[in-house]
Amino acid sequence: MKLIMKTEFDNIRNNDKHSYDSDSNGDKQVVKIYCDELLIAKKVKLKKSIRYFGINNYQEYLTPED
Repeated sequence: MKLIMKTEFDNIRNNDKHSYDSDSNGDKQVVKIYCDELLIAKKVKLKKSIRYFGINNYQEYLTPED
């Protein structure tokens, strides 16, 4: 996985075809986004740091902006 922008992560998250799962453990929170059981993106929040990751071909899962 590689770093992606927050807007790209939000675009993937807002797609109704994708499902997501969240998990928190102490200071760490992880949100994973799936498309047909395939992990395509995740958000890792650790204390005050937030990072967004996407698979290598995550652009295929973005919805076009109007």
